[in-house]
Amino acid sequence: MSGSKYVDSEDFFYTAPITIREQGNIYKPNNKVMADEMHEKEFHDVHTKEIDLVDRDPKHLNDDVVKIDFEDVIAEPEGTHSFDGVWKASFTTFTVTKYWFYRLLSALFGIPLALIWGIYFAILSFLHIWAVVPCIRSYLIEIQCIGRVYSICIHTFCNPLYEAIGKMFSSIRATVRKEA
Repeated sequence: MSGSKYVDSEDFFYTAPITIREQGNIYKPNNKVMADEMHEKEFHDVHTKEIDLVDRDPKHLNDDVVKIDFEDVIAEPEGTHSFDGVWKASFTTFTVTKYWFYRLLSALFGIPLALIWGIYFAILSFLHIWAVVPCIRSYLIEIQCIGRVYSICIHTFCNPLYEAIGKMFSSIRATVRKEA
């Protein structure tokens, strides 16, 4: 149903108010298509999203820093080799110590540091949204006005000067002769 047009006593056209919308409103849709679309939309809370426990670095932030193996730290050149048992025990000691000490440090400091970094990035986001961007936008608005005044001054004073200098030097002719 669409609104019909009518004319009032002063010959102005008005649209009659629509009493029933064809589609209904967003809370009580009248047509089936809109009702189905409303039920199909899934709402996800970004604070309770699923985390991947297998791939814990999906954006590869620490690829070049943390992937340090025994061979990257300890190496014996040709001609100076220790006993094979010492080499194997050193490899196992290094690998197991690195693994368990990382887990111990993560257990002790992981949650407090996550709290600190969460607060830090919350403050950073807050300042960016409520202070930095409005200041930059304000600066850009103000500089636009100053830029217009500057442009008018340049066009008013410098353009005639440069045109006059250009006309003065346009009559100068230079010729180059090569004497043999």
